[in-house]
Amino acid sequence: MAIRIVAALGVLALLPAFYVLLHSGGGDVRKLTQSLVLGALFGVVLQRSRFCFFCHWRDFIESRDPRGFAAILLALGVGTLGYVVLFGAWLPDPASGRLPPDAHIGPAGPVLAFASLVFGVGMAISGSCVSGHLYRLGEGSPTAPFALLGVIVGFAVGFTTWNWLYVTSIATTPVTWLPAELGYRGWLLVQLVVLAGTAALIAAFACLPDRASQPAESRSVLQRALHRIFVERWPATAGGAAVGVIATVAYFQVQPLGVTSALGSYGRWLADSAQLLPETLHGLDGFSGCRTAAATFLTPNFAFVVALVIASFASAITANQFKPAWPTGNQVLRGLTGGVLLGWGSMTALGCTVGTLFSGTIAGALSGWIFFAASLLGVFATLRLMRAQAQS
Repeated sequence: MAIRIVAALGVLALLPAFYVLLHSGGGDVRKLTQSLVLGALFGVVLQRSRFCFFCHWRDFIESRDPRGFAAILLALGVGTLGYVVLFGAWLPDPASGRLPPDAHIGPAGPVLAFASLVFGVGMAISGSCVSGHLYRLGEGSPTAPFALLGVIVGFAVGFTTWNWLYVTSIATTPVTWLPAELGYRGWLLVQLVVLAGTAALIAAFACLPDRASQPAESRSVLQRALHRIFVERWPATAGGAAVGVIATVAYFQVQPLGVTSALGSYGRWLADSAQLLPETLHGLDGFSGCRTAAATFLTPNFAFVVALVIASFASAITANQFKPAWPTGNQVLRGLTGGVLLGWGSMTALGCTVGTLFSGTIAGALSGWIFFAASLLGVFATLRLMRAQAQS
């Protein structure tokens, strides 16, 4: 394992080199630096705990394993508590008519529900959410590169359909912030009750897998500790709690947690280069969320995503989980197809499972809960359909 740790440290040395590149190009150096650190932490947590919305939902749907689903609920609970503290300091009166700065609070209507459903279908087809594909890219996944390429293409397609959707529905859809309706205490109470109720519901249908007997340990206490940290999979709940903490720190230091802004910006550039981008994207840049812009390397989200991939790569090497493989035709097709659906859904919903669902829900946005329910429905229906087709 010592050799793998040395190799991982060599990979992590790419982060200072990337920092020098960012620093030489100007921009807000403080935010770029903090994004690198937070992205690296996020990548390690995702890789070590296998934290992935689709994978956790799939485990519960197909085998009734509740551990991953519980980790998602725990992450939402921890993040909610952190956001309540920050909101109370920055915006003491939630009924003032103002929204928290940059928080993922978007239109909560039928377009969001449909886009979230499409995103869920894309997860099931491609085998992961966007953040899952990013950390699996660091593990050498043969599907992830094609899925992420599909995400960029899906964003480009989404820009071409945005204006029609905006004029016909989104423009008149309310942006609902629950603390403004319920107050901080009321929102916190309702949020925690819903999370606890959901946890109780999945517990009622859960079936925990049998634990295999562990052989007697002959290693020292230090060796066992290092093995559990760097090699063994972290408990799902530990990953969920860590994601909640990282989300709170990210919002306080840089911006809300999200992974699609940089990818979407390249999709926007792609659509513009193909002369498919409308001259005006009605209302789009006025919404908070995973904002897109002209493609650039000097954004905090780009730094966050690059650090996520590098850190997950280093973590995978340490755990001997870097397993690159040549992609099959089926993996390429599913990656591209699912990725396009992920990209279109992310663009239209103003974010993905990390942005709109997670960061939105812990910010008190009704849009976050709509994304949660609709994307879960998309995953459930697609997995059922795929199983039926496999059995026919």
